[in-house]
Amino acid sequence: MPSHFSSVNPLIHPAFSVVEEQPEFVVINKSPGIGFHDESSEPGICTIVQNTLGYPVFPVHRLDKPTSGLLILPKSAAMAKTMTEEFSQHRVEKYYLALSDQKPSKKQGWVTGDMVKSRGGAWKLTREKKNPAVTYFYSRSLIPGVRCFLLRLYSGKTHQARVALKSLGAPILGDTRYGGGSVWQEGGNVDRLYLHAFAMRFKCLGREWCFLQTPDQGLLFQEFSRSSLMGDWQSPWELTWPASAGG
Repeated sequence: MPSHFSSVNPLIHPAFSVVEEQPEFVVINKSPGIGFHDESSEPGICTIVQNTLGYPVFPVHRLDKPTSGLLILPKSAAMAKTMTEEFSQHRVEKYYLALSDQKPSKKQGWVTGDMVKSRGGAWKLTREKKNPAVTYFYSRSLIPGVRCFLLRLYSGKTHQARVALKSLGAPILGDTRYGGGSVWQEGGNVDRLYLHAFAMRFKCLGREWCFLQTPDQGLLFQEFSRSSLMGDWQSPWELTWPASAGG
């Protein structure tokens, strides 16, 4: 069993909430619409966290601007080096939630392939597997017309989850870059990109750490929080996941 688990938010800020604070690192829940890097006069999430908490933090992984969820931010260069190695060696288990109003080509399984740049800053999945993006997913119906996906990312590629679902014919709701609708087919505007970094598990400092953060922004994510899926997926690392990449 994990030696540590947390889903508590003791500090609330419009851009983030603190999930867990340790002497070596802080784990936050990033809000959607907050960029990772500083852009002109708009601070990125690391700058916002530093200014709010009053100490430096170091980036070791990232989330897209419209994506919400868990980020771990080391407090020292030494800890950043350790965590960068964990991520680069794919020893950090990463689980994402996503919603789509389109039917996928399959309900469960692998999505693998090399990713190459496409138009307008987008990426696309190819059949080659020289340096593939590797994703495994489960999916279930959330409400009529909306399917919920639980994805485990075995690699760390830009837009990986978004491209994976696009390749299945089920682009994420609100992801207009990859063909996701901005208006839900049942009516009403989609209020965000429905992608959330839901959970992660890793070993560090002589112990195992598990973190889970339920999405707290988005009308359709509220349906997830009220559904049986929340109970079924509340410990995603305990589900049956393949141990190695498939094709």
